[in-house]
Amino acid sequence: MRLFIGIRLPDPIADRLAMTAGGVPGARWIPRENLHLTLRFLGDTETPMAEDLVDELSALRAPAFDLRLSGVGLFGDRRRTRMLWAGVEPQPALTHLQKKVEQAAQRAGFEPERRKFHPHVTLARLRDAPRSRIQQFLHENGDLSTPPFEVVDFTLYRSFLSSDGARYEPQCDFELDPPADPLRAAAV
Repeated sequence: MRLFIGIRLPDPIADRLAMTAGGVPGARWIPRENLHLTLRFLGDTETPMAEDLVDELSALRAPAFDLRLSGVGLFGDRRRTRMLWAGVEPQPALTHLQKKVEQAAQRAGFEPERRKFHPHVTLARLRDAPRSRIQQFLHENGDLSTPPFEVVDFTLYRSFLSSDGARYEPQCDFELDPPADPLRAAAV
């Protein structure tokens, strides 16, 4: 089974991101229900290893936190842009959670992730998209900003690939601890 670990977006945030879809020929927009922030891609995984991973993730302790999306960007190079994404404002608690998830994955037997963590929400995958339309999208959506939203859990997803694109199915949710900040805890 093909697995990854991510943060599910609240409906209003997913709705806001879905409104940016369009205007770029050659873009394969991520369906609203698939929008998420990936903490760790795991790939094809045998059942015993997946079970070990669930055990490790269940034992993980990290505080809940607020997150905010801001701006858009792209991955690729001058010759080929591969992806459009929504950015994530820096949040130490997110970095802490991602490190804990990475450690849990390694304890479950996964190889260390070689790529640096760059928090984002993928909006579209691109194939032969005109550079001018990509630049127009970046210009029109550069000021994208969402209200902060509370992250109280993270999810192990299973990914099903087809000619129509991927479909993501939540397998297990893992709750985060109450926030570490006593002032924020009192406000909740």
